[in-house]
Amino acid sequence: MTENGGTAVLGKAWPVHRSFPVFYHHLDVLGHLNHAVYFPFMETLRCDYYLAALGALDPAQLDIILAEASCRYLTPAHYGMELFGEVAPATPLGRTSFTLLYRFRDSNEGSTVYARGRTVVVCYDYATNRKKEIPTDRRAILGRDAVDPASEGWA
Repeated sequence: MTENGGTAVLGKAWPVHRSFPVFYHHLDVLGHLNHAVYFPFMETLRCDYYLAALGALDPAQLDIILAEASCRYLTPAHYGMELFGEVAPATPLGRTSFTLLYRFRDSNEGSTVYARGRTVVVCYDYATNRKKEIPTDRRAILGRDAVDPASEGWA
C-alpha cells in the first residue's frame, strides 16, 4: 500500500490500483458520475504508479508531464458506488514518452467496466524545460508492467 492509499505492486499486469467512492458532489444532473471526475481519478493513479516506479513518495520528484488525456465512458456509475481503478503502461514505449491505460470497474462485482482512460506521458526535465529520454531504470519497469492496448479496446 502506498502512503496515499493506492496499492503499488510493480511487476504484474495492472500493477497499481485503488478504490474511488462516488460521492454526491461527483454527480451530474442525471445522477451519473460526471465524466470530468474520471480525470482526477486517472491523475491519482498515474501518481501512484509513477512514484512507485521512482521509489519516491514526494510528487515534487515527478519528472513527467501530461501530453494527452482521453476517457471512454462505457456505462454510467452512480452515487454510493465504489469504483476500482487500475493503471498500467501500454506497449510500445516511445523514446521520451509512454502511454498509461486506466480502467474503472465496480468494486463489488468487478466485471463491469464503467470507463477506460488513456494518457500520453512525456518524461520532462523541468530545469531545462525540455523533454528527455525515459530513464533506463524506468523503461525497464514500464516494459515489465506493460499491457497490450488492443486487449483493452485501444487499437
